Amino acid sequence: MSTPPRGPRKTQVAGSHQIGEMQARQQREDFQNGLRALLMRPLLGSLHAGFPSVRRQADKLREWFARETGWTLAVEREGARLYKRPSDTSDPTRGLPDFDRRRYVLLCLACAVLERTDLQTTLRELGERVMDLAADPAMTGRGFSFTLGSASERRELVAVCRLLLEMGVLTRVAGDEDDFIHFQPGSQGDALYDVQRRALSGMLAAARGPSTWLAGDAPVSLDERLHALVSEHVPDNEDGRRTAIRHALSRRLLDDAVVYMGSLGPEELNYFTNQRGAIAARLCEATGLIAEQRAEGLALTDDGTLTDIAMPAEGTEGHVTLLVAEHLATKLRESGASCVMTVAAITAFIREATDSHGHYWRKSAREPGAEQELAAIALGRLESLRLIECIDGNVQPFPAISRFAIGDAQLKSANRGAAPSNNGLFGK
Repeated sequence: MSTPPRGPRKTQVAGSHQIGEMQARQQREDFQNGLRALLMRPLLGSLHAGFPSVRRQADKLREWFARETGWTLAVEREGARLYKRPSDTSDPTRGLPDFDRRRYVLLCLACAVLERTDLQTTLRELGERVMDLAADPAMTGRGFSFTLGSASERRELVAVCRLLLEMGVLTRVAGDEDDFIHFQPGSQGDALYDVQRRALSGMLAAARGPSTWLAGDAPVSLDERLHALVSEHVPDNEDGRRTAIRHALSRRLLDDAVVYMGSLGPEELNYFTNQRGAIAARLCEATGLIAEQRAEGLALTDDGTLTDIAMPAEGTEGHVTLLVAEHLATKLRESGASCVMTVAAITAFIREATDSHGHYWRKSAREPGAEQELAAIALGRLESLRLIECIDGNVQPFPAISRFAIGDAQLKSANRGAAPSNNGLFGK
């Protein structure tokens, strides 16, 4: 009996194995794309990038977020909502860019109006109904007022509408918001929107709605209210407490640039010390982030795509922020952990830097007094990235800012140039 040829069968087996590996890799990449899309945009509309991956990987993503962070994920045909809840409600760097308390109030009023409006509305109609709610004695009694009589107030309403457009709560059908801001009596400056009910219902990511409290039982202070909105039930046993700590640490690592040992409580610190390697490995495998572990803490770094604040960044503010970071990193290396600078000293440094770097900046940034605004922007960005802390006019640089320090010049045989030190995230 002749022996059948074996070569083709081996080739078929190898080809099947390669196809299987390729499919598995595509599944991992699709899962990662969906996860990263949700981390960047927790309220994800069907037209947003990444939503197709979220739809395909919905079950795995729900399981992963529930296991690693305790966050709930809802995926429907119209969009997806990751109900992210912060581990620290007292963080002053959280919030929407350029949104102060007044704009947050307008945002809440606008959502209340949209909840009761038709499937289509106009910008002017929305503003008039917001104005009606703002006239309530409960609002005026707290010193809040809103009318459409000035361009600045109309600009505030437009800022809220553009946020809702970006989040997919509104869809522009016709018109332009700028025409509404600068409209004159008798003009037709307005915009027409479709209201996306599903997206609107997912705006609030609270564990408990504010309307569920009785008048006498409602929390009083802002801190108490924020904590009550996101407070979750934790089983009163060792396993429940340990899971809550793991979820809180994972949330911070996914939301914040750096988690320092000194910022953790005793129980969190004990768990983090023993488990941070395992936590980092799981999070990095799923997200594509890279872990940097040092004695001072842990960071999950990225190429700049999975963040709302890039560092370094283009433009005048980005350049100034990088200069301030380098300056603080150098001072920290020279003075050690006790290094503290004043905001006034940082402002003076920017003013001096204008002479050597100002020709790269826009014209208005070179004018006298502009250094104060530039200092506020730069320090705000660095504080949001957990690189510094600002308290009462003082600036405390944190260890992670050492990655922006410039090292001593080194002579190299190839080009004999000066090379910046590669200190990693937390310095040597």
